[in-house]
Amino acid sequence: MVLIVLFFSAFGAATLLPLQSEAVLISSLHYSAYAPSLLIGVASIGNILGSCVNWYLGRSLLHFQQKRWFAFRPEQIVKSQALYAKYGSPLLLLSWVPVIGDPITLIAGFLKESFIRFILLVTLAKVSRYLVLYLGYLGVMG
Repeated sequence: MVLIVLFFSAFGAATLLPLQSEAVLISSLHYSAYAPSLLIGVASIGNILGSCVNWYLGRSLLHFQQKRWFAFRPEQIVKSQALYAKYGSPLLLLSWVPVIGDPITLIAGFLKESFIRFILLVTLAKVSRYLVLYLGYLGVMG
């Protein structure tokens, strides 16, 4: 059950939903008997897959930008595209950052970022974040 909750909290946190996975990972590290590498792996996979959903939505949703229900205003899209065009795919290394990370992965889809480059950079960012979190946990608990 711990692994399922961790996976879905990490998955949801990587989408545009207002969720966090850090507390779930820390409590899982502290209270469960699972190996830290397994917990970090499950959280990372969930978070990466959630970012892939954003990328896919970004690729798919622009077709609907003329619809009344479309959530983004044209000026928001233009501003986001300009930022991404200026800094490019390295912005995906910030995909772990709260508030801005999830929109970056969505914008990458809007701009049709290569999925291979996307997955490599997002994986590096997400796994690194959980490893740093784990090292912080060890520092506090050690």
